Amino acid sequence: MAKVPEWRWVTIAGFMMVIQTMLDIAPNGPWNAPSFTRGVIGLGGLCCLYIGWFRFTFRQSGIIPSINRWQHPEKSWKYVVLFSLFCVLALVLINSANLADSFPETTGMIVLLIASLAMLNGLYVGLVVSGPLSERSEEE
Repeated sequence: MAKVPEWRWVTIAGFMMVIQTMLDIAPNGPWNAPSFTRGVIGLGGLCCLYIGWFRFTFRQSGIIPSINRWQHPEKSWKYVVLFSLFCVLALVLINSANLADSFPETTGMIVLLIASLAMLNGLYVGLVVSGPLSERSEEE
């Protein structure tokens, strides 16, 4: 059996980098803008969180969740689409409850990007597995 790549430390580092975006502790950096430095560190944290999730979910290194890595794509593509809808709903609630001031300025844009990519991936897998792009519909 192949060795499962380490995902815990990458995930912890990702959480720490994302949490620091809520605080004002970043250095000025070479561009002399602490808010930009916080954003760069936060994006690095999101990348670490994604890599940790990928390693935990698929039990292998990599970054592309191709369909052949999914155990039950017929069922799990719906969960990916639901996650995407949850992200959009969370953004709507944050904006309607005037909580946007509690988060960094670009939070909405980044969460919407994550939601869009998850929706695109989930719908694509759904189309390939059980929709018009499936092998069964080609045989008919």
